[in-house]
Amino acid sequence: MSTCIPILLTDIIFFVGCGESTTTTPDTNLSNPISVYNQAYQENYNADTIDDILADAKNAYVLLDATEDDIGQHVSAIKAKGNQVGAYISAGTGEDYREDFAQLQPYLTHTAWPDWPNEYFVSQTTTGIVPVMKRRIDKVANLGVDWIEFDNMDWLDEESRAQYNLTATVQEAQEYIHTLCDYTHSKGVKCMAKNTVEGFNDFDGVTYESFHNEKNWWDTEGTKAFLAQNKPVIIVHYNETDCDGVYAWYKSFYNSDKISFICEDVATQKYRHYNE
Repeated sequence: MSTCIPILLTDIIFFVGCGESTTTTPDTNLSNPISVYNQAYQENYNADTIDDILADAKNAYVLLDATEDDIGQHVSAIKAKGNQVGAYISAGTGEDYREDFAQLQPYLTHTAWPDWPNEYFVSQTTTGIVPVMKRRIDKVANLGVDWIEFDNMDWLDEESRAQYNLTATVQEAQEYIHTLCDYTHSKGVKCMAKNTVEGFNDFDGVTYESFHNEKNWWDTEGTKAFLAQNKPVIIVHYNETDCDGVYAWYKSFYNSDKISFICEDVATQKYRHYNE
């Protein structure tokens, strides 16, 4: 899924399992990257399946579309192998196939997003959308997830505001995202930023979407800052014939072995996992 927010947490803990035991041990050093599994984002080929995740994911970051069908029922089993589970939420759009779309609709633009015609940009952030989003956060937090990943959190800038006649200002949009992250923290769940960290230092980690012909398009200084703070940086790269080469390039650019990486491999037409 292309493009999906004040407590400053600088030490993020990932849990590393011991053998097949369900007991987890915290790794506070984070000197090594983690494996990544992704059931939520499907770009060109099929995303990771629940069956594959249950069989193969261990000591990984696993992103689920936890409110979809019965996906949420697998959270405990996935965590039993030392995995950290993230739940996907779109913060900047309303998707017409979600059960709470009717509740979100009054706060959305009437024009669908051309790239994703089932989605509508959030237009109003100060007139009632926050309680709806909090109920969504409650739902996934109650499943026992460790993270909430806020997709489309960078949706509102002056250009998109003018193009789609969005009501909220850029400042209001940022305050809305901060409010959602604050509420997530109050539930004991960490916040994963999506595609931007500019102005969002209260987030605990960041996931970027990278493309074969468009790499490193984001705020690289913000990425370096998160790496320096030992906050997880995850890159989901799409439609690639040389996954190894792209991963090596990113590690070289940031002069860091801490970057976690998952790659949509053209040859196998599925995600390729690293650091397993």
